[in-house]
Amino acid sequence: MRIQRRDTEQWMSHRLLPDNIRERIRRYEQFRWQETRGVDEEMLVQNLPRDLRRDIKRHLSLALLKRVPMFENMDEQLLDVMCDRLKPVLYTEESYIVREGDPVHEMLFVKRGKLLTITTNGGRSGIFNSVYLEAGDFCGDELLTWALDPHSSSNLPISTRTVRTITEVEAFALMADDLKFVASQFRRLHSDQLRHTYRFYSPQWRTWAACSIQAAWRRHSKKKLDESLWQEENRLQDALAEANGSSPSLGATNLLRPRRHSGNRMARVPDRVPPMLLQKPSEPDFTSAE
Repeated sequence: MRIQRRDTEQWMSHRLLPDNIRERIRRYEQFRWQETRGVDEEMLVQNLPRDLRRDIKRHLSLALLKRVPMFENMDEQLLDVMCDRLKPVLYTEESYIVREGDPVHEMLFVKRGKLLTITTNGGRSGIFNSVYLEAGDFCGDELLTWALDPHSSSNLPISTRTVRTITEVEAFALMADDLKFVASQFRRLHSDQLRHTYRFYSPQWRTWAACSIQAAWRRHSKKKLDESLWQEENRLQDALAEANGSSPSLGATNLLRPRRHSGNRMARVPDRVPPMLLQKPSEPDFTSAE
């Protein structure tokens, strides 16, 4: 560790890295040493026989993969392939894994630690959604849709969320090409069930659904407010007519009656909450190419 630290310090000094970056590198090297004691786990496992490597990979990551709802119906052979292609990764606290608007290169399965995902829908006003991720959760589901869609382009999908670590995080990463290979074998199974499962667990679809519910509730509340104001106006007019023993005067009626637009409709009070700006996510197509 001392030798590695010395080499790292010499390299950072040679490259004239700023102090804040040097400190982040030191924290990462210290965290990696605490977790691995200097052992390159990936290289060690790759040099073992295939059957032993498969058993080790299953022990380390199979339970984590099975917590992803989209993989519950995957057969054991495909799960073995996916386990074999997972790569262990470490992140220090306050690290950005992906930023909103950047390409998604990997799907991340959290083994330990806590992350925060945030979306602002491209910076549009009125849209802000945050979700905490912990052990057993995953992120990068945009890549899953891209991999499962037989008509997707070769360009990587764009992240709709910013993912940042809150604590030190240990996870497994599945790269885009590896996920594409596994998904091509898997999408032929239960395409309809897979589509519904994806909608239910995807943060993109959950955010859109929440915004849709909020917009519908605002319309409902506005309609009820308009109706209550109209009923209150009629009640006051009837009370005034009974008090005067005749129909209310034109002046009193005008004072009580709200301003109206053409078509004899009451003027709408501007919504305090901006209208829903989040677009509906693209419909996932998990059917076969033919």
